[in-house]
Parts: sequence; structure tokens; C-alpha cells
Amino acid sequence: MSLLTATIKRNPFKSLSKSVFKPVPTRAMHIQSIPMWEGTGNNYAYLVTDDKSKDAVIIDPANPPEVLPVLREKTDSGAIKLSKIINTHHHHDHAGGNVEILKHFKLPIIGGKDCDKVTETPPHKSTFTIGENIKVTALHTPCHTQDSICYFFEDGNDRVVFTGDTLFIGGCGRFFEGNAAEMNKALNEVLAALPNDTKVYPGHEYTKGNVRFAKKVLNNDAIKRLDEYSQANKETQGKFTIGDEKEHNVFMRVNDPDIHALVGKDQPVEVMKTLREMKDRS
Repeated sequence: MSLLTATIKRNPFKSLSKSVFKPVPTRAMHIQSIPMWEGTGNNYAYLVTDDKSKDAVIIDPANPPEVLPVLREKTDSGAIKLSKIINTHHHHDHAGGNVEILKHFKLPIIGGKDCDKVTETPPHKSTFTIGENIKVTALHTPCHTQDSICYFFEDGNDRVVFTGDTLFIGGCGRFFEGNAAEMNKALNEVLAALPNDTKVYPGHEYTKGNVRFAKKVLNNDAIKRLDEYSQANKETQGKFTIGDEKEHNVFMRVNDPDIHALVGKDQPVEVMKTLREMKDRS
């Protein structure tokens, strides 16, 4: 018997531990929030970077005076290689910075068909990559606008979704170009189907106002927790997940009997319609 064979027989786990029991490595894309128009629109642009390749995209850079300094600093230092602009929809406070950004960075624009200077509109559920590690799935969610697209990003075990004005923390967008059936599908079929641990990055910081309305409708324990967090923290993006939204977002609880009793309806689309009308009046 060889010395190696004898060693394995005496302590097999010790001899194999380095090759068999390695921990599974995890990755995490880098996301930098860029607040815009604080105190008025309370928008967010997002700079997302693949940490390995430094390939990066900028999402909804609507206010160039607040976004360009960040992009210049990052690109000049070599921290990122900016490759794309991504828009969630065509409204000026999301896609209105495209023309100015293009004066400084010659980039393709991924977005809905009505976005300014758009070069590519990805089909529903189509995918593309950022750098070596980040997979992006485009999810069409027409209602707020007919060209609204949410973007689901995956990097190893890290999952996030950029929702524009479709889904907010504790709320949803107005039905400017669509109807309750479309928003119900967007929230409770398309986005609700994402993994529960997917972190939500919306286009605006509207959480405090959304909580004030939610408390009038339901005020369950999850809404109370969201209320406490929003009162103690200025920003809530990336702090809550799709699973959390199913608990504290009344627009994702259209099958809740307590909400049915309040609005006097029990069909999801009618509940969605009534809730949005109530929110618009609040």
C-alpha cells in the first residue's frame, strides 16, 4: 500500500478537503445610486459596473449636470469603462438627458421605442450581458408608458431589478398610457415572478408618500416595518426585495381579503383600478 493510499484510508476527509469542499464563490455587481432633483422629482440614476471587467452602464441619466461629474470621474480614473445608456421609459425625467450625455460619451442607448435617440429596444424577456458576469433580462411592463421596460440583473447570487416608474418601494406608477389590467400584469405576473430575493431599484424615492397611503388601506406588520425604515432613512432603493413588496405594497396585494373589504371589489384588475384611483386622490 502506498503512503498516499494509507493516508486517505486513515483520514479521507482531510485529504480531500482542499479540492472537494471549496466554498462556492459569490459575486456582486457594483451599483452606485445617483440622486437627481432632490426635493422635487427625487429621481435616481444608477451606475452599474461589472467589477471584473469594469464594463459599466448608466441607467436613466436624466439630469446631466448631476450625472456627468460622476461619469467623468469614474472614466477618467479608469474605474469604469462606460458601454451603454439604458432607459426604463421615454419620459423626460428618465430619458431626457440622452442627447447631452451623448455629447460626452458615444454610446448605444438601450430602451423603449419612444426613448430619445434609442438605438435598440430589446424584446420582452430577451437578454444581454454587461462585461463578463452580469446577465440582463428586459421585461416589458407597459402601463405608466407603453414603452416601459424593467431590467432584471443577475450576477452570481446577486439579483436586482431596475423598475423605473412601474414599481416603487411600496407603490406603483400612474397609469398615464395604460390601464389597471396592464399594471396588474406588470406587477403581479411579470415582476412577481422574479425570485423573492431580487432587490428593487426604482426610478424615484417615493417611499414615505407610498407608506402614508398604504397605512390607510392595510397597515399590516410589513407596512409598519417599511414605515419605520422610511422615517429613519433618506433613501430606500436596493433595501427591499420583490418578496418584501408582496408583503407591504398594496398594489401587489390585490388578492388580500382585507383590501377587498375596503374597496368593495374582489377581482384583481378592479381592485388595482380602485386602489390607483384612491392613491391619485390622496
